[in-house]
Amino acid sequence: MKRLLPHPLLTVTLVAVWLLLLNGFSIGALVVGFVIGIVVPLFTAPYWPGRPRVRLGWPLIDYLAIVLWDIVVANFQVAAIILFRRNRDLRSRWLVVPLDVRQPEAITLLAGTVSLTPGTVSSDIAADGRALLVHTLDAADPAAEVARIKQRYERRIARIFT
Repeated sequence: MKRLLPHPLLTVTLVAVWLLLLNGFSIGALVVGFVIGIVVPLFTAPYWPGRPRVRLGWPLIDYLAIVLWDIVVANFQVAAIILFRRNRDLRSRWLVVPLDVRQPEAITLLAGTVSLTPGTVSSDIAADGRALLVHTLDAADPAAEVARIKQRYERRIARIFT
């Protein structure tokens, strides 16, 4: 089974993305999705020698809940900044977030999470993978913002990628 499905989570993700891209459901679409979901991991398996172990239970649910909550809250915060504050009152900052996670997949997930949250965007990663460069729209205390990213996201991501 491991030979046929070297990356089962990738297979499921590819099938789901295929169905979402089609914006509809049919047996044919599902079959094509499974063909893509099986063929792509088979051909890319040699490029994934150190596949990360992912915990799919409570750590993932906790992470998704925090991220979804933060996206909703940040939307209101950014709207308030745009509607009620002047540009000269903005405290835009570049933040360097030192990373404790080392797996490329975990770093990618963290960078994507930061960019999904309105008001922040990850723009670069250090060549050695030990820091993430983040731009924030409004940060009164840059050190507190870095600590928030590490506490709310990186710590949870580290529990997912064991």
